[in-house]
Amino acid sequence: TALEILPVALELLFEDCVKACVKFLEAVPWSEEEEKRVLSLIPLLREEESKELLARVSPGEDDFYEEMLHGLIEKAMYSQPNMAFVKVFVAKLLRDFSSRESARRALERAFDANLRIVKESLEQYSSPDFRGDHNETEAIQRLHLHTAMTNGRHLLWLVERMIELKVADLAVKQWSEQAAFTVDLQKAFRDDAWRNIVPGLPAVMLRCTCKLASAVAAGTILSSRQVRMKLVKDWLPVLISCKDNVSPMLPSHKTLYLELEVTFLRIISTLPMSDAQVLLQQCLSFSTRNVEDCPHLVTAFNTWFRRASQPPQMENLG
Repeated sequence: TALEILPVALELLFEDCVKACVKFLEAVPWSEEEEKRVLSLIPLLREEESKELLARVSPGEDDFYEEMLHGLIEKAMYSQPNMAFVKVFVAKLLRDFSSRESARRALERAFDANLRIVKESLEQYSSPDFRGDHNETEAIQRLHLHTAMTNGRHLLWLVERMIELKVADLAVKQWSEQAAFTVDLQKAFRDDAWRNIVPGLPAVMLRCTCKLASAVAAGTILSSRQVRMKLVKDWLPVLISCKDNVSPMLPSHKTLYLELEVTFLRIISTLPMSDAQVLLQQCLSFSTRNVEDCPHLVTAFNTWFRRASQPPQMENLG
């Protein structure tokens, strides 16, 4: 009724009626169709009359959209106790409503923050300060591992969202620049403390690596030769360390290790032969008692030696 009356009141300059209609419209919910009608009437109102109506439908700052997405991502990661349900819902919102660039910026901010927390936690765990009481030091070490595990799970969720939305190129580059972090991970996995405190930490870190590396190997993310080489060079020792130190090896771990082995070998096949030569030698730990059980490794070496036996092609490029 207010929507029917308002244009007539405006035509007749019936100020009290206009104010009453605007006050009513500002206070009640609108259907989508009603909202369209309100928007068509707003240009007919004076600024002070339309201000409250506009506030409902007009974003403020330029980064309003991105801030909303970032806030949703933060809530998804830190909401309790229904985190899994919230993450599923926020993933749907990111798919349905975000522009690619706004999603990229919001996800990259969250990725940077969580990666920094995981790195700092592992660095502090790997280089502890033993000046305090033993029990206190042990409690702090446990806290570092729990912090790394919690934020590692968040990282995995973020990586999955970034790959799904095809905005993971910067994440791959950052993941390939973690030489110090991967050394800290290897130190941590050689220690026995994590086994009883965060037994799932190695798998979470390797799943992040596997998701990103698989996207690179599939061409979903186009990365430079340097990024591809460093990704394998720095994270291959972590995979080897996990295979050597994580026991008993669960079936899910065995599947993950094999998937990452295959993926690393596929990436190595895209590199210059000199880089592939160095990296393939580090992959010998993929071998098994029965050669037939590691066809991915056999294929990788067959490919390298086949290429090495080819006559030089440089003269054909002139």
